[in-house]
Amino acid sequence: MRLWSASLIAIATLSCAPAGPAMVFDTSAGVTRVRVEVADTPAARERGLMGRARLDADAGMAFVWDEDTSGPFWMKDTLIPLSVAFVDGGGRVVRILDMEPCRADPCPSYDPRTTYRAAVEVNRGTFERLGVRVGDRARLVR
Repeated sequence: MRLWSASLIAIATLSCAPAGPAMVFDTSAGVTRVRVEVADTPAARERGLMGRARLDADAGMAFVWDEDTSGPFWMKDTLIPLSVAFVDGGGRVVRILDMEPCRADPCPSYDPRTTYRAAVEVNRGTFERLGVRVGDRARLVR
């Protein structure tokens, strides 16, 4: 009976887990997940979240590179305020910035002033709400 109950609990837990890729953050408050679309090509990274009118509460976009990079982000034609967490090659959050929508040039740049291997954009304030801080660990689960 115990084995059967444990199996039902495991199945129920797995069926409630979000499908698709996610950024998993290990924070001082525990582990949290953000469902993400993955932008891992130059075209996808350039397009990002441009033109989107909304983003689900615990969803975002993960920008991923094969090697360290250090370029700034910008919000050209992005309609919603975002926060971005930059993650280094060792899986540590090294900087979090809040960004404002920008519909007309010149748009400001958001420079993390460090190298990173991934960046995760979410609705502004989501990292704060989830307890994600600089120094936390992050990993992409596909």
